[in-house]
Amino acid sequence: MIWAGLLFGLLGSFHCVGMCGPIAMALPFVGSTGWRYYAGRLLYNGGRIVTYAALGALAGAFGQSLQLAGLQQTVSIVSGILILLLLVLPAASKGKAAQVLGTDKIMVWVRQKLGYYFQKNSLGSLFTVGMLNGLLPCGFVYIALAGAISAPGIGGAMLYMTLFGLGTFPLMFLVSLSGKLISLKVRATFNKAVPYVGMCLAVLFIVRGLGLGIPYLSPKVVHTEQHTTEMSCCSKPK
Repeated sequence: MIWAGLLFGLLGSFHCVGMCGPIAMALPFVGSTGWRYYAGRLLYNGGRIVTYAALGALAGAFGQSLQLAGLQQTVSIVSGILILLLLVLPAASKGKAAQVLGTDKIMVWVRQKLGYYFQKNSLGSLFTVGMLNGLLPCGFVYIALAGAISAPGIGGAMLYMTLFGLGTFPLMFLVSLSGKLISLKVRATFNKAVPYVGMCLAVLFIVRGLGLGIPYLSPKVVHTEQHTTEMSCCSKPK
């Protein structure tokens, strides 16, 4: 299921264009046009991917704690349910949750820092802008993180989110070069498809966790029990 991150990123990258496209198109020029221009756009997208990988590590740590508790199948089912909840919860509910958790204050700080680094004229600042961009609230990223929870270990979750970021990279890079390459109508069409893609991903995780015995899709988990037998040897005197 690791490669599901790449597929989800590719199919949902049009959603990223709609949400983060304005930031990508507004990136400042660094120096004259030429290699520095393209390098800046590459660094911006690289920064996003680095943040996604770091968030993946957090999701992986949570998933690993559940796996260590012997809840391997449950982890996959929980991931699927989380994805479904994120799809059906209205934006207003997510906003209230952010206030309760205090993440809205973090977002204010992120936006302030974005404004600060946008004024800097360096390649490093564009990389930082990309990293901060990855922290902005996005239901699409949350869905990807829910899937990363079921990845094998922290490294697997980081790889999952890295592949997710790489999936969004081609389209976001093109948009950062020229926002006119993709029409609003095309973006809107793909944005409508994102919930359906998310639902398919959720069903896959849930079916996988049920252990229905379907090869590759939902393999049956075989539990092995180790029995320790204590044997005592008694020697009788002759």
